[in-house]
Amino acid sequence: MTESTLQLGRAAALPSSPEEAVLDRVPNPHPDTNYVARFTVPEFTSLCPVTGQPDFAHLVIDYVPDRHLVESKSLKLYLGSFRNHGAFHEDCTVAIGKRLVAELAPRYLRIAGYWYPRGGIPIDVFWQTGEVPAGLWLPETGVAPYRGRG
Repeated sequence: MTESTLQLGRAAALPSSPEEAVLDRVPNPHPDTNYVARFTVPEFTSLCPVTGQPDFAHLVIDYVPDRHLVESKSLKLYLGSFRNHGAFHEDCTVAIGKRLVAELAPRYLRIAGYWYPRGGIPIDVFWQTGEVPAGLWLPETGVAPYRGRG
């Protein structure tokens, strides 16, 4: 992908579906170094595939890039495309992780989906590609488990 084809720096509409969304990638300026890049998405939204009601989650995506980084505007548009997408919590969380792996081929990726309760039950979904690379500091996600009002 060349700089002229990136969505960054130009108007880009919210894709109508995750499948339609384009994830841009850029060269990793430090491909010789293991480090964690974190995206925190506190207002992720999708639709329940049964009722059509909105579902909300706090996502934390950590990855160790290899040759490429995901460009953050394209990631924001991709994640925003789920607003009108019907899928269960587990499907959304794992699909996002797998799509990022397919596009970036990172050395490691984990995604944590902390979903707000529907029907009185919060559902937290976690997925990762394998073991954390040796010697890498990977902080906790920083999201507390659901405790209701108390």
